Amino acid sequence: MIDFLSRLRGIVAVAVLTVVTLVLIPVQWLAVRFGWRLAGTLPVVWHRLALGLVGVRVVVRGAPTANRPLLIAANHVSWLDISVLGSLIPLSFIAKAEVESWPVFGLFAVLQRTVFVNRERRAETAAVATRIAERLSRGDPMVLFAEGTSSNGNEVLPFRTALIGAARHALGVDGSGAWVQPLSIAYTHRHGMPMGRMGRPSIAWYGDMDLAPHLWGVFSSGAIDVTVTWGTPIAFAADGDRKQVAAAAERAVREMTLAALTGREAETPEIAVPVESVVPSSSTAPILKSHETV
Repeated sequence: MIDFLSRLRGIVAVAVLTVVTLVLIPVQWLAVRFGWRLAGTLPVVWHRLALGLVGVRVVVRGAPTANRPLLIAANHVSWLDISVLGSLIPLSFIAKAEVESWPVFGLFAVLQRTVFVNRERRAETAAVATRIAERLSRGDPMVLFAEGTSSNGNEVLPFRTALIGAARHALGVDGSGAWVQPLSIAYTHRHGMPMGRMGRPSIAWYGDMDLAPHLWGVFSSGAIDVTVTWGTPIAFAADGDRKQVAAAAERAVREMTLAALTGREAETPEIAVPVESVVPSSSTAPILKSHETV
């Protein structure tokens, strides 16, 4: 009986989401094509509906900064991360180039105004960083899954630094700076019970896992709790060191993820910065500086 109800739940969720998606795709395409504001807000509605149908509850700690330009540096666990983050505020993602060719998901990524990165062609990094910087300069928050791949949900992998430099390229003419905000995604409960280290990989999608059965498993079982924690935004100065910024963001995300997975009362983490690196600012967020040249 339980298996039957799970299958029924999955079928209903997929059917409803398919109908709604087919209706909204042409609207979103037009919004992206003509630059309507709807292009940013319509995906938020879709993602919230998708999470509701699947049975995903999002607990948010902290808040996104209002400062712009804003690059969000997050850890990556599952394809669910896209809807979890997309349901919070209008934003776009930075994704590997092969995602664009995926059935269905590639179309969704394009309609989410994703910037695609070809990791096999390092010579393109500068051009991609420029495209990201253009979007950041227009005020679009961009999400970078800074580990470069998804994990098993129990750990945070080392952050890659190359594209974080895009935030520096987005510095305004007035030299006001750009911002990098750490963000943690942690899947904590299923059906009200803590997942633990053994259960969490059932939500994660990583390695050589097949997507279709993983999708069906999540759609049919549902009842997932995920904690999203916004960290202290890091002000990226004109002479900022992307490696230092990446390391600070990684430490913050690792600490926030550990707090969420262990059930600790998480506070917005303060990012340790050497005293000589801090530059006076009207903001309380740390500003990381160095004399690195790229």
